[in-house]
Amino acid sequence: MKHLLVFALLLLSNTIINAQNKEFNARVIDAKTKKPVAYATVQFGENSGVITNEEGLFSFVMDTTKTRLDSVYISSMGYQKQGFSLDQATDSLLFITPKTIELTGVYLFNKELGADEIMETMIAKLPINCNRDPIKQRYFLRQSIYGTIEKADFGFEKSSIEELDKSFIDSIQKSIPKRTSYYTETLGNLYKNDKEKKIEVIKAAELYNKNAIGSFEDLAEKLENIFKNNVKPDSYLKIKSGIFSQKIQVDSIMTELEAEEARELEKEMGKDTISGVVSGQRFIFKELLGELFFTENTKLNVVDKTRKYEFSLAGYTDIDAQGVYIINFEPKGSADFRGRFFINIDDFGVMRIEFENVKNLRNFRLLGIFYKETLYSGTMQFTKLSNNKYDLKFANLNFGRWFRIDRPLDVIEKNKNVKGKRKQNELRLNLDFRTSNTNRWELVVFENELIPPTVFDGFEEENTKQATYMPTYNPEFWQGYTIMEPNQAIKNFTANGTE
Repeated sequence: MKHLLVFALLLLSNTIINAQNKEFNARVIDAKTKKPVAYATVQFGENSGVITNEEGLFSFVMDTTKTRLDSVYISSMGYQKQGFSLDQATDSLLFITPKTIELTGVYLFNKELGADEIMETMIAKLPINCNRDPIKQRYFLRQSIYGTIEKADFGFEKSSIEELDKSFIDSIQKSIPKRTSYYTETLGNLYKNDKEKKIEVIKAAELYNKNAIGSFEDLAEKLENIFKNNVKPDSYLKIKSGIFSQKIQVDSIMTELEAEEARELEKEMGKDTISGVVSGQRFIFKELLGELFFTENTKLNVVDKTRKYEFSLAGYTDIDAQGVYIINFEPKGSADFRGRFFINIDDFGVMRIEFENVKNLRNFRLLGIFYKETLYSGTMQFTKLSNNKYDLKFANLNFGRWFRIDRPLDVIEKNKNVKGKRKQNELRLNLDFRTSNTNRWELVVFENELIPPTVFDGFEEENTKQATYMPTYNPEFWQGYTIMEPNQAIKNFTANGTE
């Protein structure tokens, strides 16, 4: 009887705990097109909310004993803000209504401007409208990298080293995964001014296949041992690919390998902490912010080369209660992009830009080496700060690349100190290697706080923060934090799921 009572109490307590934490999940749908609404804001408390993913999905867990809410509110650019009961936000579709794009005549102007005049004024006011003041931004950043090996043929022809026979080369070929994926998710604060960026990581996770990396490390160790056992220390390797050749000292290779091992050992001992998540985030922000439409070296050259584009006024709408022009742009002749600007009617600040490339951005071909930049598309949205200048609020950028090498490769060991023939060993291959990859950055800035220069100067990065490795996605990792909902590929990711 005593054991039965204990069991009943445990069962009751578990039921109470489950009742306290309730999960809500739904998909946000455009009521007109019936398509998912990506990157909409779902607010379920004064300072609590999530962002839908590109599939329109969101979920959150609420402690019903602490939070008394009966509704969630969904907002997105171009849509009416709508409220839904919590009962509706459970395993259901939530339809939101697009705003009607008002035509000319709704907004009052001192002078009607054409699309070209609007663009000229916007560009002229960029130095005034873009924020350069020190700022602290609370952000969530997700990076997704997808790689595909389309072909990996080493084309073995001959080898004088017994261990480097055809079966070994074929085993290398088979060990290369056909598809790989790598994800990082980071919540943090970005401190930046006009010239410098500093990162404060609050929490970070990374998903990838450690087993694949381990197999490559084992393979590298095997290759190193084969070379150590078969190649003389005073030899040099002559690497020939077609008409090109390069001479490399074997002992210098070994020195570099030993230096790399030393760095790995140092990292394992905890001395090399800066090379982790903080430096990785700093690199991503350098790349991402360098691709904003107004920066000097951005691929999106619409501002720098307006003469190559045709602009048209598509209508008007509002963002954050601000009236905006909708300016479409299309390429003239050899231009690379099409898309649209959303430009504030009052101060000509850019509040949003959507774009996609209409052709490869780069094509390179020389002596059996091929390289293409096949994709650059995305969305950037900006918000007006308390200093009446604009800064980044949201970005979704996608980069795609394709690479091929189709060339012969000879690795020849030579030694001038050996009597007779200088050539000691030779490995001859005929490479045909093709690969493509896509890199996606999804950034949401939740809070913007202008800060004095002294606060920026006084902030010091903490370089001991490390990302948590996850072989499978764990939704509980981000419980209690405002993030962007993961897509189905991330939810389904397992370390053994790569091919």
